[in-house]
Amino acid sequence: MKHFLLIWFIVLASVACDRPTHVLPVNNTEQVQSATPSTIITVDSAYETRSSNISVEGQGAVVKVLADDTNGSRHQKFLVKVASGIILLFTHNIDLAPRVVNIKIGDPITFRGEYVFNPKGGVIHWTHKDPRGEHVTGWIKHNDKTYE
Repeated sequence: MKHFLLIWFIVLASVACDRPTHVLPVNNTEQVQSATPSTIITVDSAYETRSSNISVEGQGAVVKVLADDTNGSRHQKFLVKVASGIILLFTHNIDLAPRVVNIKIGDPITFRGEYVFNPKGGVIHWTHKDPRGEHVTGWIKHNDKTYE
């Protein structure tokens, strides 16, 4: 019996040692932060790993222009579809950066911002300079003009 318990303990210990040190979330409500703030990845990579609070760069086309959010800090809001089909909600702080002028459905944009995963695609914010210097500087390029 002692040998059986010893062998069982050794088996369990070896299995535990072989487990990966990072595990991706298994449901849509869990989120992970998979890189340092200075790392910039693609939207597709952030979405696939369900990352949040990670700097991303990309490009896409505007699919819907939404009403501004005027509760608290004012944010210009619009939806952008990237090449892979992911749709992103942009919340561009217009108290800290200029409004993206004349933005319309179908307009191409390129961007850098902070990504937050959600099952619908994700949210992009911090598309401007951070006055406290705690976030990577973001921007939106539209019609040859950079908004940051």
